[in-house]
Amino acid sequence: MTKKEKKSFNESLAQWKLFIYNPATGEFVGRTAKSWGLILLFYLVFYGFLAALFSFTMWAMLQTLNDDVPKYRDQISSPGLMVFPKPVTALEYTFKASDRSSYEGYVKDLKKFLKPYSPEEQRNLTDCTSGQFFEQKGPVYVACQFPVSSLQACSGLNDSDFGYSQGCPCILVKMNRIIGLKPNGNPKIECVSKDENVAVLTYPTDGIIDLKYFPYYGKKRHAGYRQPLVAAQVMLGSNSTRKEVTVECKINGSSNLKNEDDRDKFLGRVAFKITVHP
Repeated sequence: MTKKEKKSFNESLAQWKLFIYNPATGEFVGRTAKSWGLILLFYLVFYGFLAALFSFTMWAMLQTLNDDVPKYRDQISSPGLMVFPKPVTALEYTFKASDRSSYEGYVKDLKKFLKPYSPEEQRNLTDCTSGQFFEQKGPVYVACQFPVSSLQACSGLNDSDFGYSQGCPCILVKMNRIIGLKPNGNPKIECVSKDENVAVLTYPTDGIIDLKYFPYYGKKRHAGYRQPLVAAQVMLGSNSTRKEVTVECKINGSSNLKNEDDRDKFLGRVAFKITVHP
């Protein structure tokens, strides 16, 4: 048996040229112009149909959504709590009353957070009637003013250091927003120290949250909405001893606002630790 003779380079090149374009049959890469036209038409129709099907499906799904209110919400309809300033480490505040640089970051964070609550920023908001829900039917929704002066010693109006320079730091607490929520009773945020010898003052008095800030209608519809705040001032003092205390804040006074849940131990409550160095 004889071995098949190897084709020369020129023969191979000629065959490749013939494959790319055959002048005798008019074929390009093995197909005539008609064959290429039919296959391109098939894929054009096929992928065009897929694109149209996908577009129609997305359009149909978007018709079920509301621009103002989420279609699906958290199964837990009671809000959690957040604290400000933002702690450097997980819910722990550490500073030295005599060293401004140790708490300057906290003060800047509080000032930035409270800026939207200034009278200048709220001049176009409504002075709502206290003690009752502020229900609106739209299409225009207005927001109620929150007087930052109600935070008293923690408002930053009379003490630009928010108590940190005296060893009595202020921590702001707010509830997460839930669309349509209307608390029963008189909701309030209570903050207590785990150390009986350390007092915690809350502002407004008793940590009351006025009903006029409910219900909330959503970020898009309720532009300019200001969440009600409660301030907790921890009276540690600035003596020569190191002091450390854990404070827990929780929602009370309303039957439909929970502060205990088997699935979420932080629902309706938050705990933070404060350490003041001598």
